[in-house]
Amino acid sequence: MSKKVLVVDDQYGIRILLNEVLEKEGYQVFQAPNGPVALEIVKEKKPDLVLLDMKIPGMDGLEILRHIRVIEPDLKVIMMTAYGELDLIKEAMALGALTHFTKPFDIDELRRTVNSELAVQEV
Repeated sequence: MSKKVLVVDDQYGIRILLNEVLEKEGYQVFQAPNGPVALEIVKEKKPDLVLLDMKIPGMDGLEILRHIRVIEPDLKVIMMTAYGELDLIKEAMALGALTHFTKPFDIDELRRTVNSELAVQEV
């Protein structure tokens, strides 16, 4: 069964780009343009990892991350930001985000990070 990744970004182009890249890696990809849709997908689809934009109108990335922690406390989350705001990134990391990428990000580096985080650990 393929791992599931949720891409949360209000920019359609970013969602499509990441969808294409991650599907080529074999992941099942879900997309959300905003917080309410993202949280519904987290509840219903149980993704293995979330790529979450920091700046989303209505409900920002930190607020979405706080809600994710209530629904799925151990869900892997990688933040994305076009702003590089250090205070927000620190707060996201304190809430359990694994890392962050500043837009425009290196798509190969992001792909490698997702692959590394979702690598199947066989015992």
